[in-house]
Amino acid sequence: MAQRPIITLTTDFGLSDHFVGTIKGVILAIAGDAEIIDICHSVQPFDVLDGALTIAQAYSYFPSGTVHMVVVDPGVGTARRPIVASSEQHYFVAPDNGVLSLIYAREERMYVRHVTSQHYFMQPISNTFHARDIFAPVAAWIAKGIDTEKFGEKVDDFVRFNAPKPKPVNGHTLRGVVLKVDRFGNLVTNITPQDAPMLFQSEPAAFKILVGKYEITEVKATYALGAPGEVFGVLGSMGFLEIAANRGSAAQVIGVGKGTDVSIVLEGAAAAGNGQ
Repeated sequence: MAQRPIITLTTDFGLSDHFVGTIKGVILAIAGDAEIIDICHSVQPFDVLDGALTIAQAYSYFPSGTVHMVVVDPGVGTARRPIVASSEQHYFVAPDNGVLSLIYAREERMYVRHVTSQHYFMQPISNTFHARDIFAPVAAWIAKGIDTEKFGEKVDDFVRFNAPKPKPVNGHTLRGVVLKVDRFGNLVTNITPQDAPMLFQSEPAAFKILVGKYEITEVKATYALGAPGEVFGVLGSMGFLEIAANRGSAAQVIGVGKGTDVSIVLEGAAAAGNGQ
């Protein structure tokens, strides 16, 4: 039995308006057998980095041939380009604003095309809803088997950015940042075990993690190992150090959010691994 084509959706549209339902209708009118999977519609509004983090965490778990539609598009209606990007196993339909930057960084080969073939679009094209009129129909036509070459010419000057990296302050201090606050109030930092390997050893050297004015001295293996009300570090599933509270919101306890500095201070050992 042939596998149904899969189209995933990652947007900042939320679920209180008609936007998500409308783009699904457009997709199904073109590719009626498509299976549409919602990855997330709660990306922070206009936050391209949050969109990039979201799709980068999810796309590789889908079958080969999946089409990923990623729309976090504060420049909708401007000269920013619609693009189709393809790797060895996946397709991505998105605005050319850097929302695919972490995909570009992870994939060895990516081919990016500027979508210009307007006969694949819905008509007329709204200046405020390209997800409906451009991205959804293009994703549907790819799922239906149209070759990406049909949509436009290859480009090499596509927009990409580097996610913030932790940086060594001195031989004992590494400074990172909170990338996002998840639904549970966990503070997801940009610090990995490669950046601060001593932090994740079974018997680490003495350390403290400074988040705002809050000081943390424990890294635990799971959320449940924390005492009620205790704030601690944990290596989360995204591969980053998280600041968490067992059955509570670390963000609320500490009173900080995205963009807050996070410093790791190690005593008697170099803090920085690959933090360049």
